[in-house]
Amino acid sequence: MNRISHWVDGKVLEGTSGRSGVVFDPATGQQQAAVDLASAAEVDHAVAVAAKAFPEWRATNLSRRAEVMFHMRELVDANRKEIATLLTKEHGKVLGDALGEVARGLENIEFACGIPNLLKGGYSEQASTGIDVYSIKQPLGVVAGITPFNFPAMVPMWMFANALACGNTFVLKPSEKDPSASMFIGELLKQAGLPDGCFNVINGDKVAVDRLLEHPDVQAISFVGSTPIARYIYETGTKNGKRVQALGGAKNHMLVLADADLDMAADAAVSAAYGSAGERCMAISVVLASDTIADDLVAKIKDRIPAIKVGPASENGSEMGPLITGEHRDKVKGYVAGAEGEGATLVVDGRDDVPADGFFLKPSLIDNVAPGMRCYDDEIFGPVLTVTRVKGYDDGLALINSNQYGNGTAIFTRDGGAARQFEFDVQVGMVGVNVPVPVPVSYYSFGGWKSSLFGDTHMYGPEGVNFYTRTKVVTKRWPDPRTSKVDLGFPQNR
Repeated sequence: MNRISHWVDGKVLEGTSGRSGVVFDPATGQQQAAVDLASAAEVDHAVAVAAKAFPEWRATNLSRRAEVMFHMRELVDANRKEIATLLTKEHGKVLGDALGEVARGLENIEFACGIPNLLKGGYSEQASTGIDVYSIKQPLGVVAGITPFNFPAMVPMWMFANALACGNTFVLKPSEKDPSASMFIGELLKQAGLPDGCFNVINGDKVAVDRLLEHPDVQAISFVGSTPIARYIYETGTKNGKRVQALGGAKNHMLVLADADLDMAADAAVSAAYGSAGERCMAISVVLASDTIADDLVAKIKDRIPAIKVGPASENGSEMGPLITGEHRDKVKGYVAGAEGEGATLVVDGRDDVPADGFFLKPSLIDNVAPGMRCYDDEIFGPVLTVTRVKGYDDGLALINSNQYGNGTAIFTRDGGAARQFEFDVQVGMVGVNVPVPVPVSYYSFGGWKSSLFGDTHMYGPEGVNFYTRTKVVTKRWPDPRTSKVDLGFPQNR
């Protein structure tokens, strides 16, 4: 049985806790590996290694840090297929989807290559007579990332690229369900020239998470996952004096107005709801369909679903793979099973005719869904698309703004005025106009509002640089001894 351990101080470090977790092949349902689960003492060791490496890395000049990022960019690019293959084996997503994940993660490494420009401060000459004032951005120290199972390569790249480029050292706690991509990233960073100890991977469960949240040498925590855990990470981390950005769950709505191109909207809804088996925090899970076009739109979505080929990534033509575990698949099935009892209409039942092996579930479509139903209120995180019928723009906007989540949303319309008003009115962090999955490019930042984000800073991009640095302001004078005197008054600029 393959054993997955930890990556500490530039090498694989076998676990000593005596505890391990199961890594499944979601396409077969069989265990393919055991992953070591770290003890608090093992977390302490990884943090100590990162703390020891910090002074030298922090003192490394910006050109050298950028050079490491450029080398890493080339290595990830050259190893796209190998990284994607690891994702298909442990997460289950099909190869094309996995390659897309690697590509979007790679953008963040490319952004970090510009760190010499991104860390420029400000300078004010002669702020007062003979006095100059300037600001500089400095790294925090040891920072940690806790990442989810659904994007085992991309989300770590959201974090470590900026963190390392800014001069921090990094401890990553990936999902124990699919840890191999993180281990491979550690190897690539070493090849890229990153000094040993600057990037470390600790595999584990709540024991490891809690120790990172409590450890006095961890200065900041980045997290992506469900809302209950994000709230826990934020509250526990900040209570222990850490800077925290914790991205939580989502219930992303797509408002389709009566003037929209319905074929385009149907294509977008199917793509955004069922890609990666719906295991995306930016998946569209609710279509808000204007009453006058709702029947036509539901019919068009229904017609497209049978063409989606569900199967393992190893089969040619597979477009949607399995869910991550049997337990999660069964939970998603429960939402489909209970929909009609709550008054909804089950248009397509994805529980039918699924592959016998593995954790598969086909796409489901549920119509006439309303707030108060479990399939509307909860984040399902699976291949289930619900349709709620609305009277028009105002009705749809009200539903979006009243939802507890505010991660992503989209509007489909030909009306530029309505689209612009939607951008102005909607209380959501990321908005698409005729774009169903509006994940920002790497030189913007990713994050939602309301219960989709805990903390003040979004992930990656310019806000990521701000998160992993703190600003120092220097007020400087080279005095002329002829003008020096004692002055007990409050300093003034005039």
